[in-house]
Amino acid sequence: MKLSIRNFRDKCNFCSPQFIQTKTGGVRGYILILSLALSINTFAAKAKTFSLQSPDKKVELSIEVAEKITWKVTQNAAVMVAPSELALTMGTGEVLGEKPKVLKAVNQTVDSKINAIFYKKKEVLNQYNQVTISFKGSWGLVFRAYNDGVAYRFVTTRKEEQTVVSEKATFNFDDDYNCYVPYVCDLRDAKDQFCSAFESLYNTIRISQFKSDSLSLSPLLVDLKNNKKVALLEADLQDYPGMFLTVNKTTRKGYEGCFAPYPLEEKIGGFANLNLMPTKRATYIAKVNGTHQFPWRVAIISASDKDLLNSDMVYKLSTPSKTTDTSWIKPGKVAWDWWNNWNITGVDFQAGVNTETYKYYIDFASRNKIEYIVMDEGWSVTAVDVMNISPKIQLQELIDYGKKKNVDIILWASFRGIYKDLDAALEKYSKMGIKGFKIDFFDRDDQKMVNACYEIAEKAAKLHLMLDYHGMFKSAGMNVTYPNVLNFEGVRGLENCKWHNYDAPKYDATMPFIRMLAGPIDYTPGAMRNAAKSCFRPVNDNPMSQGTRCHQMAMYVAFEAPLQMLADNPTAYMKEQECTNFIAKVPTVFDETIALDGKVGSYLAIARRSGKTWFVGALCDWNATTITLDFSFLPAGNFEAEVFTDGINAGRNGSDYKREVIKINNSMKINYQLAEGGGLALRMTVNP
Repeated sequence: MKLSIRNFRDKCNFCSPQFIQTKTGGVRGYILILSLALSINTFAAKAKTFSLQSPDKKVELSIEVAEKITWKVTQNAAVMVAPSELALTMGTGEVLGEKPKVLKAVNQTVDSKINAIFYKKKEVLNQYNQVTISFKGSWGLVFRAYNDGVAYRFVTTRKEEQTVVSEKATFNFDDDYNCYVPYVCDLRDAKDQFCSAFESLYNTIRISQFKSDSLSLSPLLVDLKNNKKVALLEADLQDYPGMFLTVNKTTRKGYEGCFAPYPLEEKIGGFANLNLMPTKRATYIAKVNGTHQFPWRVAIISASDKDLLNSDMVYKLSTPSKTTDTSWIKPGKVAWDWWNNWNITGVDFQAGVNTETYKYYIDFASRNKIEYIVMDEGWSVTAVDVMNISPKIQLQELIDYGKKKNVDIILWASFRGIYKDLDAALEKYSKMGIKGFKIDFFDRDDQKMVNACYEIAEKAAKLHLMLDYHGMFKSAGMNVTYPNVLNFEGVRGLENCKWHNYDAPKYDATMPFIRMLAGPIDYTPGAMRNAAKSCFRPVNDNPMSQGTRCHQMAMYVAFEAPLQMLADNPTAYMKEQECTNFIAKVPTVFDETIALDGKVGSYLAIARRSGKTWFVGALCDWNATTITLDFSFLPAGNFEAEVFTDGINAGRNGSDYKREVIKINNSMKINYQLAEGGGLALRMTVNP
């Protein structure tokens, strides 16, 4: 039979008593009915169900293989993901997932530890149960159940190149839940929804309220009953387009993956003509090798919001480092020029994109033991001609000057500018002594762009160059596979305060629970001009932040970025030296992370350890908040804590703060008042 039992009954009325009476008659009719029933039962017997439990036995993943393949997830018997269909449609017309024939299923249990590289912790616990189902036709599915979620991926073992026309990745739910949706916005081309800045705010809506003509970035967060949440995202994105999400238009109780078609033709366009814009797209989304592992489709499950702040799911699912020697990769902090518009004062030269200004930045970085400076747009003749250095810049002189002061240089480049001369540019500047590139304006994640990003990463690694992928999508595991790519944007960072009065504190208290699940960010914090809600206004040349000074300082602990920027100018930092001293001492990678508390969209508190030193960062939205820090995470012994809290007038003047040094041990609990848009930052060292 080609119909499931339900579809068979829906389409055919001759199983009803009326049909039997009027259309068949007598024994002959009942024989016909019996024959049909036996046929249906024969089909039903062919359906197979596979089941996986998480190691703690709380999460159960069920896979039903019948005419189609569906998967379902429960936690303690409560539905987390309702039955959801999956399939791949190939260029030959074959649909992997329709009328599948199971050949075998192999179960596996893994209990291991991953030595993490340039991450928020030194060691990642990797525990899961897995089933690999092989189907006739040289393809299969791999499913995994973790304590904090599930994942699946397609695999193929074929000889010839394959064309993927479309992928059906559905995530259904049993009710019309609230969600945190980052709609695609900031389009680079009004005609192409797949070209954007990947810097979306979060809309809190019900699934059914999702705009049918819109797309969402992933991760997307669904708020279930009893405070449980499910985050939808992908991992190990390689040689394939990234996953957007749109509403399931049939049920309006779920989401479906949506993927950019492959670009066949491009033109120069987008923002300031820095983008390559597809003008013609194919009728397929990807061409891949016959033997291929497709990206993981992931559902992270949390019982409490704070658990989302310490998820390792994407790291666990990603291809391990292809760079065997990573000793040359040095995470650290960066004095950055562009956000503050090179706006230094108190000097006897004209500030701007010139050699004297960058020596000033290098001197500042050296005095504060900051490892790098970024030279942003302007060091080359044009943003799309990276092979020719501006006559205002003596680049080799700056590189040599920086080396004497233990400060290295990273160069900004547009994707279009560097990619057309990729090999020559990487070779030239690595020989000069440049340590890496901050590459901007990718603004796409179709297969061609994803492959370009991996190509740049691989070639840069061979020349010992680090990368910061600004102006692009989330990591989805690329930083694990190529750890020389330290940061990814895909976030509405501080730069937006230069031109937009949006609700930044609420975003800051939302994004770490959602976007940061996909990997490190390039938010670029560190504003020293801090505005209360009533005082803020966008100012491009001398910008300010929304919220308090301590809100900004907390970001250095709370936000994951192995290459962390100091966005304000050296003059401002030198005037606020005790805050600068704290920022300079916060590492950018850690040995341990503990999520202390949090509520999506309201507040968060995170503790991180480097060696024997602990750091805490906490921040909130525009609602003043009291948080209780329980210091039981500390080891035994006494600690000296340097504490930065919002000043009593921080709600009126965001730059108001209080610094104190206190004694702390692991038996203590302390209440802290966070002002509107406020924050809290602590550094705790073993008491000598």
